[in-house]
Amino acid sequence: MSEVATPPVPRLSIVVPALDEAASIAATVHEALARADEVIVVDGGSCDATGAIAAAAGARVIDAPRGRASQMNAGAAIATGDVLLFLHADCRLPAEAGDAVREAVSGGARWGRFDVRLDSPRASLALVASMMNLRSRLTGIATGDQAIFVDRSLWIALDGYAPIPLMEDVELCTRLRRVARCACLRGRVTVSARRWETRGVARTVVEMWAWRAAYALGASPTWLHRLYYGRR
Repeated sequence: MSEVATPPVPRLSIVVPALDEAASIAATVHEALARADEVIVVDGGSCDATGAIAAAAGARVIDAPRGRASQMNAGAAIATGDVLLFLHADCRLPAEAGDAVREAVSGGARWGRFDVRLDSPRASLALVASMMNLRSRLTGIATGDQAIFVDRSLWIALDGYAPIPLMEDVELCTRLRRVARCACLRGRVTVSARRWETRGVARTVVEMWAWRAAYALGASPTWLHRLYYGRR
């Protein structure tokens, strides 16, 4: 009796869009390399040594026009993995992330994301993270902080991120969930709490919901980007 061939383990490529992240990019790359087959850092025009530090840490580094959608599309275009995972430069994957993604995809998942935790001991921010995770499970929509991963063939079929300056993650997930259900992995990505710590927890939560509501009601991502970054 002939033996049944074991399906090959999916190769995982991690794409990291970065801009002026010299202080943290080495740690991000080292940890990502321990979980993936390759790490691609896409520099959006840093004024510091982000690119050089990332390359020294073992990443493949390329340049692309500034903007997460543009940078992530550029990285995905040269990736060699069967699965693409998009990781923000200030986020840290859980130790089991690589195995969890490969297992999910081998089990039939076409795309998915992780839960998150914020790197702060504040109870209010633990609650914020829990609400983000719950909202994502209920809606099937993930944010970039949740390390979205996509089967390469599906990524190609959907032509990647839309060329918009804000809400690119929400827009992509909206298209992805029309094709396949989101695999919501329980492992938690550690996300920098600097946004909430700097601007205030309540204010940041209200603003994030306001941007989402405005986008859902038809506001232009370009206008939202200008309004959001103009007020920072």
